[in-house]
Amino acid sequence: MNVVFMGTPDFADNCLKALMASHHKVKAVFTRADSRQSRGMKLKMPPVKQTALDNGIPVFQPATLKDPDIKKALYDLNPDIIVVAAYGMLLPSDILNLPRYGCINVHASLLPKYRGASPINAAIINGESQSGVTIMKMARKLDTGDILISQPVNIAPDDSFGSLHDKLAKEGAGLLLRALDLIESGSAQYIKQDDSLSSYTHMIKNEDALVSFLSDARKVSRHIRGYDPVPGAFGFLGSEKIKLFGATYFDGSIEMKPGKVIRCGKDGLLVQAENGTVLIREVQLSGKKRMSADDCFRGRPKLLDEVFK
Repeated sequence: MNVVFMGTPDFADNCLKALMASHHKVKAVFTRADSRQSRGMKLKMPPVKQTALDNGIPVFQPATLKDPDIKKALYDLNPDIIVVAAYGMLLPSDILNLPRYGCINVHASLLPKYRGASPINAAIINGESQSGVTIMKMARKLDTGDILISQPVNIAPDDSFGSLHDKLAKEGAGLLLRALDLIESGSAQYIKQDDSLSSYTHMIKNEDALVSFLSDARKVSRHIRGYDPVPGAFGFLGSEKIKLFGATYFDGSIEMKPGKVIRCGKDGLLVQAENGTVLIREVQLSGKKRMSADDCFRGRPKLLDEVFK
């Protein structure tokens, strides 16, 4: 089939690469604008754009899909299907109805649970034992379309956003090809979502990643893993802002008040929380690189006398 692909980050890039390796023809790629990175503020292309350019595929980066010129370009491309994966922009009705086989979306949850922008983070933070990938036919409302196929993926106790993302990205790429085979062969069957079982996730804001050690230790551990590696959960040790990575629930002991550092060694930074302790393996001070907690605090031992606020 002739495919127009719409996506932006690494999750989408896995799907694009799978498409290019298949018998399907990627006619063009639509992605978001290049963005400035925090270090040096240099413009960086989305992963999907880089892959497309490396393979000679035309790239469009419209600010809106309602632009008449963009709509004309899509009509001229005349795709059999539009595949969307973590694109970050809603499709107008006339574009949804343009391709012969409609538009399908690769979503990183088992719909209807965790619709929206941050389903992987939410699954970790909420302590789910399972996530997954769903391929759905796109509808006007966000992530509400009929389900074609889905695949569950188990969440390990030590999974972070990063590790679960990679599992789901790999699963999503393979599931997409299976979905296209079903559509192309005429054997696709769609199931309506049960809206009564739905839940939504939001676009992550910086303040969402702030850690409170006044919370239950298991919850603190999940919170840190849910934002690891990006945007990075953070707390304030005294007045010092510190990003926290590689957290695990350590035990249920209560030795000190929440937020107090119990010890720091080669295995990491052990911090008291409510109803237990959390072991944090890596940290990042403002303006510094991510490093082991042991290496960081060996050079700044007085910080260990402070309390996480």
